[in-house]
Amino acid sequence: MVNEHDDWEVMLDIEILEDTGVLEDRLAGGTLTPVASNIACVEIARESYRLKTCESQRVSSNSKHGQSKHWKKGLNVLSHIKMENRVSLGSIQKAVWDGRLPLEIVLASSESRTFDKTDPYLIAYPRISYLPSLLPKLRAFFSNFLIEPNSQSHDGWFEFEGVPLKWHYPVGLLFDLYAGADPASKTARDNESPNDGSSLPWRLIVHFSDWPDDLVRLDADGMVMNDAFINSVKEADFLRNGTAKGIMSLSKEDSSGLWNAVQEIDLLSFQRISSILLPQLSQPFRNVPIRIFLPLPLDAESSSLKVVQSPLPPSIPASSMQSSQMLNSRSGSVIQPQTVGTVLHTLLPNLFPSRRTPVLAKPVLHGTVIPMSAPIEELVRSSAYGDGWAYLVVRMMG
Repeated sequence: MVNEHDDWEVMLDIEILEDTGVLEDRLAGGTLTPVASNIACVEIARESYRLKTCESQRVSSNSKHGQSKHWKKGLNVLSHIKMENRVSLGSIQKAVWDGRLPLEIVLASSESRTFDKTDPYLIAYPRISYLPSLLPKLRAFFSNFLIEPNSQSHDGWFEFEGVPLKWHYPVGLLFDLYAGADPASKTARDNESPNDGSSLPWRLIVHFSDWPDDLVRLDADGMVMNDAFINSVKEADFLRNGTAKGIMSLSKEDSSGLWNAVQEIDLLSFQRISSILLPQLSQPFRNVPIRIFLPLPLDAESSSLKVVQSPLPPSIPASSMQSSQMLNSRSGSVIQPQTVGTVLHTLLPNLFPSRRTPVLAKPVLHGTVIPMSAPIEELVRSSAYGDGWAYLVVRMMG
């Protein structure tokens, strides 16, 4: 499933994507529904935050100083979920959708008419959302300071520490890739912010000119964003079901409604549409849509990312140490659930020499270190992003 426009390196059925910023024309797909099942990853979304500041505003340096206290009072979105072995996957999904990141966005100094820095735009932004959705508000917020008054909101792009951010990735993934230096784990105390340091609020720079060559341009109608999202949904749908008929058969209203639900953080509408696409619990996924992002170099100045992807069945043959009672009713073979640990050990054995315990690196999703024992199908059913993909970020330890 490799498009000629992609820059892919294929090794032993493992697809390693050198993401050049050119939007790939690929199949895509996916969604979620609330289900109840046993899952080990109840720590999901621990690093997401709900903040008392829910809308952006201009702040003076004094009020900004006071505001910073609120950034550090972000609530653990799972603090209301009982940490039990058996937990509602729907509760985890709701926690993921409720997750917020504090953003502090400033206008690029080269595009500002003032010598002093303009006041920042502050917002508690949903982790599953996409940065371009903020551009109309940002364009209006900074309109009086722009050197180029004729610039449009769709001319906007974001930068973090000199790196242009790929707008077709959810903001939660971008944070985990570039700024989430100390993701939460099971050892984090519930009443503490797991990233209580300088990485929050996440400080970004917005530009409205000099579009980077390695980013796909946006359009005034938002169709480029919509198409990118739906393409990703189609691909996840194809992996889960072996066909993209589900997403292709959606009505125009439901197809656009899926994207609107993500933009508006409307979980109920999203679940209604996504239930059409997701196989029932009694019908396992054919393959589980997971992408693994490799660690970034410390001196990375490019937006290029290394992504590992491979067909991942939800079940695999059990080892000789596993119980002989785990039988596939259709074939009679002994099987066991595929876990995060078995996936990482198989695809990245040098980074994950053990399938049970992180030794050199750890997997991060929604700011949380995911247990190696988490079954990947349950992980995706509860904790995928709106496009149906679970994006695991590999973070080096030590």
